[in-house]
Amino acid sequence: MRHILIALCSVLGLFGCKKNGNDSISFPTVKEQNKVQETFSWDTTLTRDVYTDKVRGFIIGSAIGDAMGAPTEMWHRDAIVTQLGYIDKLDVVIREGSPEGPWDFNMPAGGTTDDTRWKYLMTEFMSRQTLSAVKSRDFAQFIIDIYLDEKDDINQDNSFLPEELETQVRHMTWLQEWARVAKPYVDNDLDGYHDAINRFYGGEMACAGMLYAPSIGAYFPANPEKAYAEGFKLSLFDLGYARDITGLTAAYVSKAMQPGISYQEIGAITRTVDPQKYAESRLVGRIANRIYQEARQIAYDAQGMTESDIDSTMRIPENYPYSKLYFTQVHKAYERLDEKLQDIPFHAGEIHLINLTAIEFCKGDFKKALEFVVNYGRDNDTVAAVTGAILGAYVGEKGLPGDWKKTVLTTNKETVGIDLEALAKKIVQQTFNQ
Repeated sequence: MRHILIALCSVLGLFGCKKNGNDSISFPTVKEQNKVQETFSWDTTLTRDVYTDKVRGFIIGSAIGDAMGAPTEMWHRDAIVTQLGYIDKLDVVIREGSPEGPWDFNMPAGGTTDDTRWKYLMTEFMSRQTLSAVKSRDFAQFIIDIYLDEKDDINQDNSFLPEELETQVRHMTWLQEWARVAKPYVDNDLDGYHDAINRFYGGEMACAGMLYAPSIGAYFPANPEKAYAEGFKLSLFDLGYARDITGLTAAYVSKAMQPGISYQEIGAITRTVDPQKYAESRLVGRIANRIYQEARQIAYDAQGMTESDIDSTMRIPENYPYSKLYFTQVHKAYERLDEKLQDIPFHAGEIHLINLTAIEFCKGDFKKALEFVVNYGRDNDTVAAVTGAILGAYVGEKGLPGDWKKTVLTTNKETVGIDLEALAKKIVQQTFNQ
């Protein structure tokens, strides 16, 4: 028996063998990874000119996407083809004003919705913050203050014309759901916040944080871990893995601002940037990463369609500018996306999937990616605003279609009341060499 124990100790000597009651086996310890980065270091390849170009690309690119989708928001793609053919330009926004949509009736081409207003609000909020100490409670209070200001404007409105009152009501109603959640959060009312967040837009997993998360990424360029951490911190209106998607959306814009990367590297951070360790969730894992994998599979399968797969009976819009094969490939991607539809079009998971599929399928091409998401329909102004923000940051202002850019800049400044160039300048002045 003694010989057997000696032999066993020799075999297991690497782990240590108990020679007496005081010795124990020592196992290797894995070092902790994915710790949230608390500091921010500037990427020296981001000169002021390069950063300015990418910030302008992000803010204008997002507005272009918003404006392209605004005329057909929530339409089915069949209705888009029937009524407008193939959308490859900015069109007039023939629809009623609404709190979440355009704030006026029948706006000119380039008119935008709440997606662009959120970029404006986030820039205003961040401009009042020290970037090293942004607090979620301050963000909640910021929204409450604006909501109360809009309520006061209604109370003080003495106009006889009902149209002016309707405009003020739209302004207030836009932030009504948000203020209802923000108030108990600021008051540290845990039960009140819990109840409010679970009633937010019907209690569904709405894409709340995705509306403003791209702006957060622009403040922490080429540092997706930090951008994720800040985006997650401010995702107080999100439920479940929508918070993870908000953090990732900020991280995508941040990564897109890193000079010299490929478009594949943007989505690829879904696998590696996980400070909250969603991947370790028992039984489920990381849903956002599974969606990313689905997006890549859809793009791969659609790109694999060949001339032999073209359906000769398929009707193609008369104004379609690309080949029949490309139309077949896009149609295949759309069919696969149809299989993953959520109960509501503005579900965070659905928007995440369409956005990543567009980037992968169109290989980072700004124009084609925006056409892809807008012509698909559903909540296409929000998806296009997110895709436009990411790829706008990737290609920079210089990579945006000149006619789209000019129209969006003019309409938003002269009609909507948002100076996109001024917003970009404010971000650069506050952030560069922070």
